[in-house]
Amino acid sequence: MARRGGITDGPPASGADRTDASSGNQNRHRLNTGGNRQLNSVLHTMAVCQSRDPGPGRDYYLKKTAEGKTPREARRALKRRLSNVLYHRILHDHQHAHEAAA
Repeated sequence: MARRGGITDGPPASGADRTDASSGNQNRHRLNTGGNRQLNSVLHTMAVCQSRDPGPGRDYYLKKTAEGKTPREARRALKRRLSNVLYHRILHDHQHAHEAAA
């Protein structure tokens, strides 16, 4: 199985996108194990730290657990959110780099 490209390929490249893991009445999703392993490792470290320390990440994590998510599912949701934030930041920086070069 081939891995996807670099960090600029978006959230799917990080392995933070969801895959279906439903069974019976349980509607669950699992992390995609493909993608950039280094980026996934960084996202995991960020999610663990942000879910532990006070701040917006912890607030989001607690909101997800209050919605009935397990701690593991809440951390996965936080990883997806962090992946989206990083991706949009990279796009923003890339756009400004091209504007500055022109």
